[in-house]
Amino acid sequence: MIRKWWKEQVVYQIYPRSFYDSNNDGIGDIKGIILKLDYLKLLGIDIIWISPHFDSPNDDNGYDIRNYKKVMEEFGTIEDFDLLLSEIHIREMKLIIDLVVNHTSDEHKWFTESKSSKNNKYRDYYIWKAGDKNNPPNNWTSFFGGSAWEKDPISNDYYLHYFSKKQPDLNWENNKVREEVYEVMKFWLDKGIDGFRMDVIPFISKDQNFNNLSKNELSNPEKVYSLGPRLHEFLKEMNSKVLSRYDIVSIGEAFGINEQTMIKLSDQREKELDLVFLFDIIRIGRENWIQNKWNLVELKKLFTVQSNVDEFHWPTVFLNNHDNPRSVSKYGNDKEYRIKSAKLLAMLTLTQRGTPVLYQGEEIGMTNYDFTELTQFDDLEVLGNLSKAISSGISKKEYVLHLNNTSRDHARTSMQWNSGPQAGFSSYDNNWFLSNPNSSFINVKNNLIDRNSVFYFYKKLIEIRKNSKDLIYGDYFDLDPNHQNVFIYKRVGINLTYLIILNMSNSSLTYNFNNLTEYSLEFSNKRENPNISSNYIELLAWDALMFKK
Repeated sequence: MIRKWWKEQVVYQIYPRSFYDSNNDGIGDIKGIILKLDYLKLLGIDIIWISPHFDSPNDDNGYDIRNYKKVMEEFGTIEDFDLLLSEIHIREMKLIIDLVVNHTSDEHKWFTESKSSKNNKYRDYYIWKAGDKNNPPNNWTSFFGGSAWEKDPISNDYYLHYFSKKQPDLNWENNKVREEVYEVMKFWLDKGIDGFRMDVIPFISKDQNFNNLSKNELSNPEKVYSLGPRLHEFLKEMNSKVLSRYDIVSIGEAFGINEQTMIKLSDQREKELDLVFLFDIIRIGRENWIQNKWNLVELKKLFTVQSNVDEFHWPTVFLNNHDNPRSVSKYGNDKEYRIKSAKLLAMLTLTQRGTPVLYQGEEIGMTNYDFTELTQFDDLEVLGNLSKAISSGISKKEYVLHLNNTSRDHARTSMQWNSGPQAGFSSYDNNWFLSNPNSSFINVKNNLIDRNSVFYFYKKLIEIRKNSKDLIYGDYFDLDPNHQNVFIYKRVGINLTYLIILNMSNSSLTYNFNNLTEYSLEFSNKRENPNISSNYIELLAWDALMFKK
């Protein structure tokens, strides 16, 4: 196995707007992150990933960049960023930033110049097409609802935007665009950052035929958008000109890709990216804004797919991020078994093969918000898809019920620091977004007091993982892929074998397993030792046990 520092460390994602507000204006900021670095160090975090900090009009909360070399005013200054980087490195942690280069803001200088004239030198920085009579150039759709094309009233041409109309897609066919991107990357790398998370990176290459999509393709356009013909060429060029020249990690958000593309993107011999975020696990059972029932057998198959790769590939392991609901509300039981199931999901995340990526609040068992009205949502995707939802035959009330299982906004409520007003996130009365009322009992302060909390369970598991190369690099074997309630797998290393048993159900059961007495119990979310014989183990609801031999 090829050893790399980023295989052996744990990543923690911060959504700056919701993390901690240092100046009490209702918006989280860079100084707020600095104030909480010791908390992350205590948890055992090695790599901090922050969602976009660049200057932005915030149409999509920073994923619409207006200036790549300037810090968002609400977050602070470039000096604040430099201090954050320094303080992270002083604590022997690393920092990666969110690189958004499929698109920019429509307020970026490149785009304002591009739309000013058909003859402007920046015109070809974006994708402009003449319409089909009075219609867009083709039937491509935006992820935020409606057409992926917006008509410019001055030139009467259309520009492409896979996301908001305020997020025009860059034209990567133009080598000047690519050089601009590489220069931006070098600007931040030369400051000393430790890598990039690359937003929707498979979408940068567009099919230059711009053919209409079929009805079936329109149901999941990401599967088409991610198959651009020059994707691998562009990434190899990026790697050669920038990434390979620094000791960093590159992580691609690989939304929409198939298994073959995943394998190629992260193949170390291909020299493209180091890691990819594969969304099959985190979006299991998901169809647009509807969360269908999922089953454990299906979930286990997905873990096997991403784990059973050769020495030239390395997966990421994550159940939470800023674009998806809270894991304990999806995979666990966020009511009577919230604490226990949150601990089980911690064990699942930190004992799988791959680099674990945690999301703010996951380590204290934060849950989904109970939305009741459409007016409570901030997410562009929610409002953009409203008409599509209604045309499908559901009411606004039903739409909200679906969103309570799928909306990105669940991940964007305030980080819950204590039981005070605004969950301790800010002293301001009118924050940019909601705080979950359950912060009265789910918060960092309570977790740090209680040695049996979710926080300390994560902390202990991180310690176990980092102290065992066998747990990090060991082979993965699913021992009972068809069991409907129990997830049981081995991690087999050179010196040690770990056996993980997870009862992912609300029921107690007896599980037959021969020779369990050969193992010793390493760690569990049980207060008492499990009842074990030579050929069975008694499992209570949401039991999570780690054995080793």
